[in-house]
Amino acid sequence: MSDTPAETKPSFRSDVSVELVKHSAGDSDVLWAARVSTAGEQSLEELSKDPERSKGLINFLMRDRHGSPFEHNSMTFFISAPIFVFREFMRHRVGWSYNEESGRYRELQPVFYVPGPSRKLVQEGRPGKYVFADGTPEQQELTSRAMETSYLQAYEAYQDMLAAGIAREVARAVLPVGLFSSMYATCNARSLMHFLGLRTQHEQAKVPSFPQREIEMVGERMEEHWAKLMPLTHAAFNGNGRVAP
Repeated sequence: MSDTPAETKPSFRSDVSVELVKHSAGDSDVLWAARVSTAGEQSLEELSKDPERSKGLINFLMRDRHGSPFEHNSMTFFISAPIFVFREFMRHRVGWSYNEESGRYRELQPVFYVPGPSRKLVQEGRPGKYVFADGTPEQQELTSRAMETSYLQAYEAYQDMLAAGIAREVARAVLPVGLFSSMYATCNARSLMHFLGLRTQHEQAKVPSFPQREIEMVGERMEEHWAKLMPLTHAAFNGNGRVAP
């Protein structure tokens, strides 16, 4: 028998949350990892040196795609976003670890995604040539109303099933992918750069990317944190076309 469901008022949001909760990451990590190939144990000296003096090496490694030195670091993020974002996110497997909240073990909270006014709503063009345009006020109103109505009906059904003693892992099947979930995601700089190259648009990118806006929002916030931890590596990433080494 499941616990009696809690009374929680549904809410709607158009943003995402990304918090850096733990890290061991700095530009010097790239340098000692790279210099061991020629300096052996003397590469340990890089731990106490200013990485600014070796930014040329970081740029060389990025430019010529010597990627492994960018793996010797770690960042763990706590992310809150709609479930459909996480389904895209978890296609990134190499260099990533994930743990997401479970609808089997906890009652899922009624927080749902509704696009904000700046979200482009209309898809135009053929496959591979899509462009997105702003919706009309009528389309924006319809989108918000339809989503909110659907969410409320689905969550009411979920609550009814829980109240009737149906297991959480069964009742959750009625919930939509616009429901917010949360997870820890751990990566290194190399895996994050690969993610950013595919999931964000940027004027300095050599290779165009066409991400869904909601996962791009997550990527932008992760990049803000990473840029502060490894500014030289981030600058080299941008300067070399935002292609992961």
